[in-house]
Amino acid sequence: MTILNSSFFDEKARSVLSTILLILAVFAACGQSRAQNLSVVSNERAEPVIGVATFAGGCFWCTEADFDKVPGVISTISGYIGGTVINPTYEQVSAGKTGHVEAVQVRFDPTKTNYAKLLAAYWPTIDPLTPNRQFCDSGTQYRSVIFYHNADQQQQALASKAELVSSGRFTQPIVTELLPATVFYPAEEYHQDFHTKNPIRYKYYRYSCGRDARLKQVWSKKN
Repeated sequence: MTILNSSFFDEKARSVLSTILLILAVFAACGQSRAQNLSVVSNERAEPVIGVATFAGGCFWCTEADFDKVPGVISTISGYIGGTVINPTYEQVSAGKTGHVEAVQVRFDPTKTNYAKLLAAYWPTIDPLTPNRQFCDSGTQYRSVIFYHNADQQQQALASKAELVSSGRFTQPIVTELLPATVFYPAEEYHQDFHTKNPIRYKYYRYSCGRDARLKQVWSKKN
C-alpha cells in the first residue's frame, strides 16, 4: 500500500475548500439578485395611485380651467365622450351629430382630495337647471353630465345629486345626467389648456358667453 504524504492532503483540502467557497459565492450572488428583483417589485407596487373622474359642463375650456384650480387635481384633459363616433373631431362634435359631449377628464391625487370633493367643486361651475345647454352653448353636446367610472363613483354621484335636490335650493328640477363613462377621446391639442395658452381670448369667450353671470344668478342665495 502506498503511503500518501501530507502535501497530498493539503492540496486536497485546498481543492475542497475552493469548491465550497465557489458554491457559497454562487448562492450569495443568487440571493443578491433575488433581493434586487424583490426591490424592483416593491418599488413598482409603491407607485402612487391616481384617481380619474370625468365631468361635462358645457365648453370644455371653462370646465378645464375651473378644475385646474381645485387642490389635489394633477391634470385635466379636454375631450369628447358618450357618443358612437370613433376619434371624433371638434367640428363633428360641435355640430351635434356624434352623440358625444364636450367633457374634461380629471386626474387627481387621492391623498390630497377625493371624488366627493370633486363633485362638490363641480356643481357650482355649471347650470344644472337648463337641459341641453350651458350658457351660450346649446345642443346635447353641451349638456351637463357626470360620467362615473365605477360603482363607488356612481353611488357618490347619486348621493351628491340627491343631497342637492333635497337641499331645497332649487324649485326647478336638476337635469344634470349621471352616466357610465365610455371611451374618452382627447380633443385636439389647440383645445388643451386653452385658458393658459390663450388667456385673452378665453376670458373674452367666458365673459361674452355669460357663464359667470348665469352662475351667479343660479347659485345666489336668493335662488
